[in-house]
Amino acid sequence: QVQLQESGPGLVEPSQTLSLTCAVSGGSITANYYYWTWIRQSPGKGLEWMGAILYSGNSIYGPALKSRTSVSRDTSKNQFTLQLSSVTPEDTAVYYCVRGFTMKFDSWGQGTRVTVSS
Repeated sequence: QVQLQESGPGLVEPSQTLSLTCAVSGGSITANYYYWTWIRQSPGKGLEWMGAILYSGNSIYGPALKSRTSVSRDTSKNQFTLQLSSVTPEDTAVYYCVRGFTMKFDSWGQGTRVTVSS
């Protein structure tokens, strides 16, 4: 069974770049037809899909954050990474890494809380 685990700093200063890593075990991030996604939930708000990297290595992004978001991967470590630039306090959220297949998100990490504050 695939498992995902987020890691990264819990506190980021405004205007800096937030960087999170998702380590994947029990399945390869290059396995056909899966995609590897970042989703966040800000306090009092719903889930927001940020972007994903496909099994092929191509990345896709949600329109709201596209200009500030980058999703990449390291196949040698079987992990993928989120970078969100120019953060503000509005980027304070719980960030989840998630595996997707067709139209379903079938495996979730436990989430990591990130606070943007000076």
